[in-house]
Amino acid sequence: MSERRPLASGDVLAHRYELQDLVTDRLGATTWRAHDQTLNRNVGIEMLSSNDPRAGHFLNAARESTAVTDPRFLRVLDLIEDEQNHHLVVREWARAFPLDQLLLQSSLPNRRAATVVAEVAEALAHAHEHGVYHRRLTPNHVLLKQSGAVRVVGLGVATALAPVGRQDTLADLQAYEQLDVQALGKLLYACLTCRWPGGQVDGLTAAPTEHGRLLRPRQVRAGVSRDLDTTADRILGDPPRNHQTPLRKAGAIARTLRLSGEDEDLVDEQPSLIGVSSPDLLRLDPVIVPDGPPPGLEPPRRRPKAYEPAPPTTLERSKARARRAAKGDRGLVLLGVVGALVILALLGLLVSRSTDGGPDRAPADASSPVRVLPIREVRDFDPQGDDRTENPELTQFVADGKVSTGWHSATYFGSARLGGLKDGVGIVLDLGGLREVDSLRIHLAGEPTDIAVYAADPDMRALPRARTGLTQVATLEGAGTDASISLRAGVTTRYVVVWLTSLPEVGTAQYRGEIREVVLRGRS
Repeated sequence: MSERRPLASGDVLAHRYELQDLVTDRLGATTWRAHDQTLNRNVGIEMLSSNDPRAGHFLNAARESTAVTDPRFLRVLDLIEDEQNHHLVVREWARAFPLDQLLLQSSLPNRRAATVVAEVAEALAHAHEHGVYHRRLTPNHVLLKQSGAVRVVGLGVATALAPVGRQDTLADLQAYEQLDVQALGKLLYACLTCRWPGGQVDGLTAAPTEHGRLLRPRQVRAGVSRDLDTTADRILGDPPRNHQTPLRKAGAIARTLRLSGEDEDLVDEQPSLIGVSSPDLLRLDPVIVPDGPPPGLEPPRRRPKAYEPAPPTTLERSKARARRAAKGDRGLVLLGVVGALVILALLGLLVSRSTDGGPDRAPADASSPVRVLPIREVRDFDPQGDDRTENPELTQFVADGKVSTGWHSATYFGSARLGGLKDGVGIVLDLGGLREVDSLRIHLAGEPTDIAVYAADPDMRALPRARTGLTQVATLEGAGTDASISLRAGVTTRYVVVWLTSLPEVGTAQYRGEIREVVLRGRS
């Protein structure tokens, strides 16, 4: 009897799915782009020979992954057993580029790297809540769509396809979760440096080490944000440098990355070992067509938006209009108009300064850079206490620049919600005048802590002793020992209240909150 011929483009499976393009051939399984003739749409089909010893595990893993409903995972649409001697997993099809193809060309900008890994971390956190783990996450399993959206493939199935004899044999779910957490740290490291910690993966070279310890991203490539460098070290460091708190949950990684920012006018004291990469891969780098299968029967698609040049900004369009208007005699007229407007603006500024009520009423300049705001005074804030005070003698240590000292609440018993006695307790920060507050960074002792941030009305002239006249501008639940909180835009105030609503446990059924240091950033 003749051998069964291999499947090829044009074959129809299950009287419905027409194979079109072979996408990958990895770990003994193949992935095809196919056309669903019933619903007239493209789908992705992962197939494994039904004679493969992993075939049963392959279908079971795909079946279990359907419990995860996060839209960033490509959904399983159909499972077909023993179709033309193959087991099939039919998934949604995403028109996207694998992340590893982009990283083979250049690293990602800081903000884009943080966003991509945060999206993956949020998706994995949702999967972990349902007891489903990826365990084989690499850049090839992360897809970037033309719109910038992130998709993750291979949930559960990637583990089932591990080569025989190399499958992980860890006994408990906590160990599986830590595999995913470490993979998130490696993914962030790869996005920043184009290197993979621990060895060569998906065409990326191994990350460099020194004396057996992984070099930090800022030591490998210039321009890496300090926040992202620290976050990668908190995930991969064993232990993290500078006594930082390790990140051991996918949800905590996502929250930290969402709050990460770019460095501002900071001198990079870390030596770069490799050289400066493109400052903006998605806009400035030359287009390099990734290797892959031919486009098949469909016409070529236009290149992804990720490679297109950025559209002109409002400022650039305004400059172009101004240049056109300045040509000929109209330029002299325009110059006169602009000069008159400048004179009027200067007169208005002088008048406003002469009638201003004082430094407390000076609004922040929206064009000024965000910086650390000075704190004139710190007071305890206990509007629901019997004596309306709570350890006032300790507030002086909140803004002394030392994380070894700080203010702490009283000890409450029976419940983290302050024993059911109060809604919260905290401190109030006096900035000395009206300031536009952008964000806070709070160092705490113990975790988790629930925090609410209030801003006083701009007209308030004295330190608040009650919540009247205060507006809630931010909340953070389950904060760790180092929390960053971004406020909504346009918060202008003199007084900022940090309000603790749930406290960490310090003993059996004993709860106490402690604020070691607070740093506010904004404009003045």
